[in-house]
Amino acid sequence: MALRKKVLHNVKKQVAQRSQPILYSYFRSSCSWRVRIALALKGIDYETVPVHLIKDGGQQFSEKFQTLNPMKQVPTLKIDGLTISQSLAIIEYLEETRPTPRLLPQDPKKRASVRMISDLIASGIQPLQNLSVLNEVGTEKQLSWAQKVISSGFNALEQILQSTAGKCCIGDEVSMADLCLVPQVANAERFKVNLNPYPTISRINKTLLALEAFQVSHPSRQPDTPAELRA
Repeated sequence: MALRKKVLHNVKKQVAQRSQPILYSYFRSSCSWRVRIALALKGIDYETVPVHLIKDGGQQFSEKFQTLNPMKQVPTLKIDGLTISQSLAIIEYLEETRPTPRLLPQDPKKRASVRMISDLIASGIQPLQNLSVLNEVGTEKQLSWAQKVISSGFNALEQILQSTAGKCCIGDEVSMADLCLVPQVANAERFKVNLNPYPTISRINKTLLALEAFQVSHPSRQPDTPAELRA
């Protein structure tokens, strides 16, 4: 009996590992967009399960979704029998298990720079202007708050990129830093941030948006994108 249970467990595990990945995502979530770009670049087919962050009081707060992600956030990726949340952790897992094309440089100094820029955006800018924070700030102050925190972060980011960038954030190869940059620029545009003081950021963003992986993963082309926002 014990052997039979072990065999069944191993079979279920193998089936789970072979099944198509499932991405719990929201079309406008910049964190979800980072992961969608990584999946597109690495040629990974996946199923999208939309989690609307506003409709029905926020579907991320449902009991069903909280069992997947106790932080009640998107993205969440089910892959290889695992359930992974936090966009950078997901991207790092994809990099370790599906390393082509490479999103983290082999050179340790460049790799550190990629992680520094990714963390600057993912920890120092995006969380300060996300939906939960804006709800706490209040409707009247949301726009000015978002503009302030994004501009503050972009001031630092522009300075850093001037010494690291080529066509992309780090030299000429797309990296995890670029996956963070493009969605954050989209947020800046949505909040009407003046991008004229950030020519390096703007140049890199324009270059990256011409790439297919950034286009197919764009918020305007997702299954849950409202009709009026579709490209």
